[in-house]
Amino acid sequence: MTRPTRFQRSPKTRYHRLQCGVVERQSVKSGDGAVQKEERKLTTQEQAFDLSALWDAHCLHEFGERDVDATLKTMVAEPYVNHIPTMTGGVGHDQLKRFYTHHFVNSNPEDTKLVPISRTVGKDRVVDEMLFSFTHTREIDWMLPGVAPTGKYVEVPLIAIVCFRDGKLYNEHIYWDQASVLVQIGKLDPATLPVAGIETARKLVDKTLPSNTLMAAWANSEGKPV
Repeated sequence: MTRPTRFQRSPKTRYHRLQCGVVERQSVKSGDGAVQKEERKLTTQEQAFDLSALWDAHCLHEFGERDVDATLKTMVAEPYVNHIPTMTGGVGHDQLKRFYTHHFVNSNPEDTKLVPISRTVGKDRVVDEMLFSFTHTREIDWMLPGVAPTGKYVEVPLIAIVCFRDGKLYNEHIYWDQASVLVQIGKLDPATLPVAGIETARKLVDKTLPSNTLMAAWANSEGKPV
């Protein structure tokens, strides 16, 4: 079966370059639990790399070719990945390779797709807004750990914040609305909760769809002065 490629490009895809400073900043927690700021000046070499192309190549190996070794070659020697909603991923080469090999790269459904919505490229990182879709035909350890396949189709907005060092990926922080995923596979009832299913993905690509559909109080402000 033909596997999906990384992107479905269209004229509506928007890419933005953010002109920020040449300093990498990140928050780290010390041994006593205090959060501290770390700063590191970027090298001239780092500033010259096409981060957007590097990220595209990484995702092609990851989702299109499903090649663990090629994926890891786009990363630094000791990278880390954190899928925030489920806390899955890996820290360091060995843990990340184990994760990629047994729980991610070869575990995604065959119809998995990433469709770009917008992208912001800074001096040392990329922020990618995407629409992630798949049919839940197998257990997806990193997104739905322990949940047996339901056969349901899912679309969910997804954000990747990707940091680079010396022309390679250093870390990835990945975010999505887990409640929306659970609604779409029938594991969460939206009737009594302020959550939505595939509607969140639909509104991402069509701003004309109605807002505030989960907010009953919205009707109370109709006709009031603004």
